[in-house]
Amino acid sequence: MPDTPAAGTRLLAPAQVAEVLAIEVGEVIALIEEGRLVGMRVGSPARWRIDESSVAAYLDDQAEEARRMALWRQSNAASFPELWGTGSVRNPD
Repeated sequence: MPDTPAAGTRLLAPAQVAEVLAIEVGEVIALIEEGRLVGMRVGSPARWRIDESSVAAYLDDQAEEARRMALWRQSNAASFPELWGTGSVRNPD
């Protein structure tokens, strides 16, 4: 976690990130601690702030994971003739 934000970096409060991700604030803090979001404690008293670009990157990662899982489920549902191009097709599109 960086000690100070870079110039031009937009920082968000955990509540803002929680609203965007539709999760609880505690889960946002857990994502920071796991290293999945970039956060830092700023101010006095120190409060968590999250780098906006890390939220966008996290959302991109989640979308890619969902895409891969959908492809995996689709491949598991395909029949062997569909994959190898021989025999009858079970569920033609």
